[in-house]
Amino acid sequence: MSKLNYPIYQSERGYLTETTQQKFITKAVASKLLPKDAHRIPEILSLKAPNDMKKPIQFWQLYSVLGQDPIVGIVSDFYRRVFANEKWFQTPFARVGDVNHHIGTQASMWLDVMGGGPYYHGAEYRLNFHHRHNAHMLLDEKGARRWVKLMVQALESSQHLMTEDPRVRLSINTFLAHFFAKYASDFKFKNRESFGETNPPFRLKINFMNMSAKSIEALPEEDLRDALVARGVDLGGKPSKADLVQKALNL
Repeated sequence: MSKLNYPIYQSERGYLTETTQQKFITKAVASKLLPKDAHRIPEILSLKAPNDMKKPIQFWQLYSVLGQDPIVGIVSDFYRRVFANEKWFQTPFARVGDVNHHIGTQASMWLDVMGGGPYYHGAEYRLNFHHRHNAHMLLDEKGARRWVKLMVQALESSQHLMTEDPRVRLSINTFLAHFFAKYASDFKFKNRESFGETNPPFRLKINFMNMSAKSIEALPEEDLRDALVARGVDLGGKPSKADLVQKALNL
């Protein structure tokens, strides 16, 4: 894989970007996927994807990597599958509009959230109205299972649109999982489905020189190990956490 040089595409906040970002961050902090001060960390809030492969791409940074066409391409693949599906699943969509209508509205929402700019007029009100008045017939466990199945198929067949960066698919999965959890909560169905692997925890760069011995000892062992390796420290064999702490203190 060639050296990364993001952003490839210039990002811009949309109508949904900030509110979605803040809600995701709050939940991610609670589940320890993001650090507790994530709301104040510029590289997390940024619309530009990190060039460091060890850092996950937040889904509001996806536009900076993909631009418009791949995002529209993934959505298009999904809705072609929807309109080729069984009547019980296809009909609620067809009642609202044809396949091009759904591609346009869904792609606008994805682009808006992912840093493509103000595409989705009406923001949360429009999104909630659509699901409560147009899509509610499919927002149960049976409909959810079929929706996720078709989306996973669309993602797998669209892998060529996601660049060589393996973090892109994880970020898209994270985006989908976030909204699906919201719909499961709103419409009271059990969220049993999975889009696949999602973003790993975000780890801050650790500067041992500015930390007390107590703070270093409190770090998770994996974070200690990664930070020492990043500084070029030879860990040698299988050091215990106490050994790692001592190596950090010796820097």
